Amino acid sequence: MEVPARLAAVAERLAASLGPHAVLTDPAELRTYECDGLARYAVSPGLVVLPESTEQVAETVRACRDAGLPFVARGSGTGLSGGALPRSDGVLIVTSRMRRILEVDLDAECAIVEPGVINLAISREVSPAHYHYAPDPSSQQICSIGGNVAENSGGAHCLKYGFTAHHVTGLEIVTPDGDVVWLGAGKCRQSTGYDLLGVFIGSEGTLGIATKVVVRLVQTQQCVETILAAFPDMASAGEAVSAIIAAGITPAAIEMMDALSIEAAEQAVDCRYPDGAGAVLIVELDGPTDDVAAELAAVTARCEQSGAFELRRAADEYERGEIWKGRKSAFAAVGRISPDYIVQDGVIPRTALPEVLADIAALSERTGIRVANVFHAGDGNLHPLVLYDESVPGQGDAAEEVSGAILDLCIGHGGSITGEHGVGVDKAKHLPKMFTADDLDTMQLVRCAFDPAQRCNPGKVFPTPRLCGEVPRRGTAPHPAQAAGLAEAF
Repeated sequence: MEVPARLAAVAERLAASLGPHAVLTDPAELRTYECDGLARYAVSPGLVVLPESTEQVAETVRACRDAGLPFVARGSGTGLSGGALPRSDGVLIVTSRMRRILEVDLDAECAIVEPGVINLAISREVSPAHYHYAPDPSSQQICSIGGNVAENSGGAHCLKYGFTAHHVTGLEIVTPDGDVVWLGAGKCRQSTGYDLLGVFIGSEGTLGIATKVVVRLVQTQQCVETILAAFPDMASAGEAVSAIIAAGITPAAIEMMDALSIEAAEQAVDCRYPDGAGAVLIVELDGPTDDVAAELAAVTARCEQSGAFELRRAADEYERGEIWKGRKSAFAAVGRISPDYIVQDGVIPRTALPEVLADIAALSERTGIRVANVFHAGDGNLHPLVLYDESVPGQGDAAEEVSGAILDLCIGHGGSITGEHGVGVDKAKHLPKMFTADDLDTMQLVRCAFDPAQRCNPGKVFPTPRLCGEVPRRGTAPHPAQAAGLAEAF
């Protein structure tokens, strides 16, 4: 049976079992889901299904299995690497209707939520009891927990509190065959055996679909201090970051913005950062009151010694929000100064910050492609914003080249091609620069253990569709599909 006929059969089966409101087939409605936050890649899905429960997700996956169709899971669609890019020959399973917080257990300091729950909704639910959910991506007002699990999301405060992997203790998942299983310890903090939970988190939807998530809740600290420090240039701001960390201080967050990203934020949200700043640092400290007071004095001194010409301390929650407003809006704000842009995501050792930022500036000057920098300075997680105009012939390709060259800089300094946005389709071609063929073979064996038929989010992460059943070593005879030109080894 041809793909369109199989899609039609699956649509009919799921409309009968889930209800017609859960199945979208209209081409205009399908286009709503043609891309995630990385709009440069767009594919209209063959079919969209909106389940409301684990059972409905499992039924959808079984329907795909029976029809031999690929499927892709999607949460809020805020991903920035094309990880939720649909398949025109497959089914897009959207979890946005699974938004229930199923249980809050403050005694166990955890909550059980569905994958479509918005990140910030958890903290709002438990804040009256002085708890919160720590991972806080910039998109936390709209991104979903299921997507956070897929990408192992972090955020401004992951410097002190860690990533999603450090705050999820259990997952209910639907396997690529449609079975429902649990991974991890659930409400406990530890389990025995292989760390399958750790394997699943950050697997970018290639191993199954999370349908329930057990998250840790963190008690709100007694005291929080936030300061904004303005510097004449990026080098002096970077020097302050190194001095703060070298002093043995671990702030909850250290965020840096350069002049171009400040300009964008000013136009978008009127954040009123100090005039003439070539760079700003936002430093947040939390903990017992006496400890925070001592750290605040030390951080202030390091900033002044590094050349800060203005320091602002938030006096209350309103002023804290005003300081964070510019940083939180930075990605979207860049749209005010450029019609198109690429949000890049790479990691370098913190000590390499001055050299890498200088290299990025030189790259920008040489190519004529502007690059705005806003990033998590404390852990070296860069988010260069590569600006271009798609309507100018060749500029989109030039921006892609600059974006790739920045990742090469990260790898060259012992870093990574992604810190929290994932590989998706955007960076798959860069993966062999970071890992050997043997490394990739080993990863592929893990993927095949979960999904031997490769129906679950195929075409993501790995640069080519390596094949289960293929002996994962170089120098062996080609797989029949490779010989037929349907796939290639790398």
